[in-house]
Amino acid sequence: MTIERILVIGAGTMGRQIAMSCALSGYQTILQDISADALSAARKELESWADSRVSKGKLEQADAQAALERLSESTDLVHSAGTADLVIEAAVERLDIKEQIFATLGEHTPAHAILATNSSTLPSSRVAQASGRPAQVCNMHFFNPALVMKCVEVVRNEQTSDETVSAVTDVATRLGKQPVLVNKEIPGFIANRMMGAINAEALNLAQQGIASIEDIDTTAKTALGHPMGPFELMDMVGLDVIDVIAQATYAETGEDADKPHPLITEKVQAGLLGRKSGEGFYPYS
Repeated sequence: MTIERILVIGAGTMGRQIAMSCALSGYQTILQDISADALSAARKELESWADSRVSKGKLEQADAQAALERLSESTDLVHSAGTADLVIEAAVERLDIKEQIFATLGEHTPAHAILATNSSTLPSSRVAQASGRPAQVCNMHFFNPALVMKCVEVVRNEQTSDETVSAVTDVATRLGKQPVLVNKEIPGFIANRMMGAINAEALNLAQQGIASIEDIDTTAKTALGHPMGPFELMDMVGLDVIDVIAQATYAETGEDADKPHPLITEKVQAGLLGRKSGEGFYPYS
């Protein structure tokens, strides 16, 4: 199938960047959110981002303008869904809300439309039945910041068709991303599982007083070649996000090893969420 029009649901950090990525790649894109204020903030931020890229010589003025013209905003989900060939849902990580969204999409999108969720914690099988077209549903998991990060995890559920996987993979490639296929649903998919294992060991080393946070990060960078240490990375992602991922994984597996780590829980309860709050494992001015 030919995908020309993309609907992105949710104007938060991820949704707005996914939408801009689509518009930059030539897709007619609608960014939908129930909040007009969120949409206005998203447009303002993306215009500022485009201006910055142009001023740095990393984006042509004509390309930036064309992308912003291809990107529109709407608070009306039903109307926006009517012409979408692909929907990428990036709403809040609540199953009940996602089920409502996918039920609406199943009713109001064209019969050929593919419905993808950007969720990093909820497998698409949780919302596939609500859509009424489970063969056309999958996860399309981008990474933050979506305008920069190359990886996109394409996760199929048991009913996802090969045609759906192929179409979503093709879109990710056109966006300049590197799609990776996850053939079976598993909590955390690939990246979060690997990141979780590294984070857990780093947190345990720090909790036991074996090494300082700074030295653990230094080791990861100078011995393992990581661009950032695990504590630096957790601060960038957001400790509240790390906590939510752990809670969701534990809910799926029931394994004690997957429980949120006490050091993360303490930080979140204290409101120390990382870069976004000005302090996490490190202070930020």
